[in-house]
Amino acid sequence: MAEVGEREIAGPGGAIRLRVYRPGAGVLPVLVYFFGGGWTLGTIETADAICRRLANAAGCVVVSVGYRLAPEHRFPAAVHDCAAATAWVGEHAGELGVDAGRVAVGGDSAGGNLAAAVTLVARERGVGLVHQLLVYPNTEYGADTASLRESIDRYLFNRDSVAWYWGHYLASPEDGENPLASPLKEPDLSGLPPATIITAEYDPLRDEGERYAERLREAGVAVDLTRYDGMAHGFFAMFGTVDAAGHAMRAAADRLREAFAADAG
Repeated sequence: MAEVGEREIAGPGGAIRLRVYRPGAGVLPVLVYFFGGGWTLGTIETADAICRRLANAAGCVVVSVGYRLAPEHRFPAAVHDCAAATAWVGEHAGELGVDAGRVAVGGDSAGGNLAAAVTLVARERGVGLVHQLLVYPNTEYGADTASLRESIDRYLFNRDSVAWYWGHYLASPEDGENPLASPLKEPDLSGLPPATIITAEYDPLRDEGERYAERLREAGVAVDLTRYDGMAHGFFAMFGTVDAAGHAMRAAADRLREAFAADAG
C-alpha cells in the first residue's frame, strides 16, 4: 500500500471520519466502502484488511466511511452519512487524486445494505456511480425466507441476530418499509449501477441478497451474482486463510477493475 491517510469531513450529523487507501500514484478510480456490523457495531478499523486488499487488487483508491451507529443514531443517520461521504468524494476528486467519473460503492452485510441505499440516493440526485459491490447484504426488513428460517448458526449469526440488529437500527417498524432501509422494497430499480453480489450458502441473509439480484436483473441492471457454497456470513474477511474467501475477494476486485476500465476516459 503506497499510502494510508485519515481525514474528517463535515456530515449531516457532525464530523465523518474517513480512511483513504491509495495503492499507487496518479489519478485512480475510487471505491467508497461501508463496513458491516448490523448498523450497530464496527468501525473503519474492522474493515481495514478488506479495504487494503481491495485497493491493491482492484488498483483503486478505497475510501472507508466511519458512519454513525445505532441505536444512538437510528435510521436514516447511517444512510445520510454514507451518501454525504460518497458525494464528498466526487466533489473533492482533485484533492483526493481520484477520477470523479469512476466512483463505485460497496460494503459487506449492513455495509452492503448502505451501499445499495446510496445507489438509490445517487440516482435520485442524478449522480452517476459505475458499480456497486454488495457482499451478503441485508435488503429487506421483515423478510421471511428459507435461509432465515433454516439458519443453524445458533451461536453467532441467525434469524434472532438479524431481528436484533433491525430492532436497534430502525426507530419504528414503519421505517422498514422505506427503500433506503429495505432496498428490496423499492418498486423501481432501473437505472442503478451494475452490481456484484456475493452470498454465502449458510447465511441467514442469503436469499434476500439473491432476491435483490433477481430484482435488479428484472429492472435491466447487469448483475454478477455468486453464491459461495459451504460458506457462512462473514467469510469474505477470511481471504487470507479460506480458499473460497480468497476467490471471492479476487472476483470482487476483477469486477471492479472491469467496471472502472469500461468507464475510463
